[in-house]
Amino acid sequence: MAEPTPRRNEPRLRPAPLLFEPAEAASDPEHFFDLESIDDPRALLARATELTLAFRAAADRAVEFQAIAAAQLADPRRFDRLTTADIAERAEWTEDYAKKMVEFGRDLMRGDAEGRGPGDPV
Repeated sequence: MAEPTPRRNEPRLRPAPLLFEPAEAASDPEHFFDLESIDDPRALLARATELTLAFRAAADRAVEFQAIAAAQLADPRRFDRLTTADIAERAEWTEDYAKKMVEFGRDLMRGDAEGRGPGDPV
């Protein structure tokens, strides 16, 4: 089962592996990581919970990488730096959210983001 994103000085644990499905299974709209084939409700709850935590951990990490990329793109030392408006347009964010993500990314790069929740730039 995936572990929640760690706080402060705890080591980051890897989420449970998301086993990718063959193309023919993925094309079936009723098929989702083989959950539909699990008859035991206890096993279904356990596997569905494991997937939920894994997706949540993956989303949190992806947001952190978005923030780092936004901060790097907005770095005034870059000759090709982007404005927060440009970053917002590329990421399909509002400009205000892009500003918060740039600051969150800067915090992450400095190692100052421990006080905030995972993937929570606000």
